[in-house]
Amino acid sequence: QVQLIESGGGLVQAGDSLRLSCAASGRTFSNYAMGWFRQAPGKEREFVAAISQSGSSTLYGESVKGRFTISRDNAKNTEYLQMNSLKPEDTAVYYCAAAKRMTGVVTTPEYWGQGTQVTVSS
Repeated sequence: QVQLIESGGGLVQAGDSLRLSCAASGRTFSNYAMGWFRQAPGKEREFVAAISQSGSSTLYGESVKGRFTISRDNAKNTEYLQMNSLKPEDTAVYYCAAAKRMTGVVTTPEYWGQGTQVTVSS
């Protein structure tokens, strides 16, 4: 089992920045590809970003490309999502995810965090 705990959400204004963190425990963090998803009220869960085990490969959803950056620190068992130029449409609950393969993170994550709320006001 892998336990994932997100933090860093909050209320910000449009144009602001925010950094989310996801702390992992339970298994060897560096064995897992990691990712972020988000879900806005009344909408389906949306893929945001993914990062490979070493951090050398990343993927982004179209709506966040150029604004969000995913990273990880394997020594700290933590992944991050740096969100810049935030827009009201970025408002959602953000979830951390993990899987043994990069493709698994994007399509069928094995583990999920409990989510952290991000609200962007206009």
